Amino acid sequence: MPYQAPVKDMLFVLNHLAGLPQVAALPGFEDATADTVRAVLDESAHFAADVLAPLNQTADRDPGGWRDGDVSTAAGFKQAFRLYAESGWQGMNHPAEYGGQGLPGLLGAACAEMLNSANLSFALCPLLTNGAIEALLTAGSPALRQRYIEPMISGRWTGTMNLTEPQAGSDLALLRTRAEPAGDGTYRISGTKIFITYGEHDLAENIIHLVLARVPGAPEGVKGISLFLVPKFLVNEDGSLGERNDVRCVSIEHKLGIKASPTCTLQYGDAGGAVGYIVGEENRGLDAMFIMMNAARFAVGMQGVAVAERAHQHALAYAAERVQSRPVDGSSREAVPIIRHPDVRRMLGTMRALTEAGRALGYYTAGHADLAHASPDPEARKRHRAVQEFLVPIVKGWCTEMSVEVASLGVQVHGGMGYIEETGAAQYYRDARILPIYEGTTAIQANDLVGRKTLRDGGATARWLLDEIAKTEHDLQARAEPQARRMLAPLRQAREALASAVGFVLEHAASAPNAVFGAAVPYLLLAGTTLAGWQMARALLASLDLKAEDPAFHEAKIATAQCYALHKLSQAPGMAAAVLGSADYEVEP
Repeated sequence: MPYQAPVKDMLFVLNHLAGLPQVAALPGFEDATADTVRAVLDESAHFAADVLAPLNQTADRDPGGWRDGDVSTAAGFKQAFRLYAESGWQGMNHPAEYGGQGLPGLLGAACAEMLNSANLSFALCPLLTNGAIEALLTAGSPALRQRYIEPMISGRWTGTMNLTEPQAGSDLALLRTRAEPAGDGTYRISGTKIFITYGEHDLAENIIHLVLARVPGAPEGVKGISLFLVPKFLVNEDGSLGERNDVRCVSIEHKLGIKASPTCTLQYGDAGGAVGYIVGEENRGLDAMFIMMNAARFAVGMQGVAVAERAHQHALAYAAERVQSRPVDGSSREAVPIIRHPDVRRMLGTMRALTEAGRALGYYTAGHADLAHASPDPEARKRHRAVQEFLVPIVKGWCTEMSVEVASLGVQVHGGMGYIEETGAAQYYRDARILPIYEGTTAIQANDLVGRKTLRDGGATARWLLDEIAKTEHDLQARAEPQARRMLAPLRQAREALASAVGFVLEHAASAPNAVFGAAVPYLLLAGTTLAGWQMARALLASLDLKAEDPAFHEAKIATAQCYALHKLSQAPGMAAAVLGSADYEVEP
């Protein structure tokens, strides 16, 4: 099924919800003019549709494989990656001094969505490379930055993140990989890392692994973890590639979805130790790794939006063509396309509403990240950073859970044909299912939202967002249009529900931690449902003002916002009840 990037909706969200005009006015982002943004989006849409999307289903069926330590990627991936690199997409948001283009991350979020919609398995490689670049920009020494960043931005090399091990899972305190000082400023790394995305492949000349390990005498737990850069091939002083480092791919996983993305088990040190270089300080590795992890978590949330968009497009096209049954309203005596049946319309409308709500929430978060990075006012940077950090676990958790729901609805729209692999709907469901798991499960995101984001500042950021929602309610109240009034009550009820949940977390975290953290996932889902609904309300208000410019587009936006209010915001009070009642119920496993 062809993919067409929703460029018009992306531009609407960028300009009217996510603050692109304000971001483009910041120092360093002056090149992000309206013409440039449109041109970049159009080129990204062509690349996604013409180069990557045609490979998606074929790569799922024949994803390549592992043999004697080498990994071959799916047919067409090498050519696609070469074109991706030569076109400069990897460096889009990175500094010009290292060969990047220095464009806002907000624009990058839109382009990344297209990449992931077109081919999620392919897009994982650039995603991890971006995270490695960010980690080196923040914590790497000048020598490491100078040697390793430019080749990654150019696409000659790629990057990975090596966290977990067979015995550790998500508990990084249990890591055993060792890093022995070699006496020359380097370390010798030994150990096993699992679930390493694109840990071995044939797309680039070199692979730069960022590896968590322990130095001798390190404290127990996470306070004793250091971060090391370990290249697949050692790099000579002149930048050329030297001998193969002591790291090997010993297997790849056989997975439910994202089959064309090689998930590797890497073995370090079988021949004396892989040469590694410290990133940051000893025993402070998580400080640097969290930079990469947070970037990856936001990116995975946008993957959720991307898969949802593709699943909706696929289901919509099928429903417009599939003829079955007469309409219940008697408007035809013949069978009609199923898109005319009320429940199919409900499912498609819900898919669209969830996808557009996730897009708006993700782009809004990316806008705050750009403002936090580039605002000349230190207090403004601090304020925007707090909002961005609060929203990242929600984007990661809610948008990925949403993608599973949307992909499942896509299968349902197809009926029995959705359960057949040849129609393609099942792939989106299988691919989406990993998203709430990797880069931290939904529960890990929820614990982060409770502990580091709600409790740490005493609920200040949560209350700021609630106040912003209340302002939107005031704007809805001031409108005469019935669509605004229909949006008002569900939004207000959702805000009140979220406010009660925030209060519960603040009041009971110390006295009843099991109850609070046991309700952390419902709390996150309530926050995501409400905040995404707030963005839909803002979209409705903007479309009421802009309707004359493009009536069909804005009427659809208004209808989609009301669909979200009816089918999703209406659930918020019940979600809050699950949070508030957690102290009174003991859950039996």
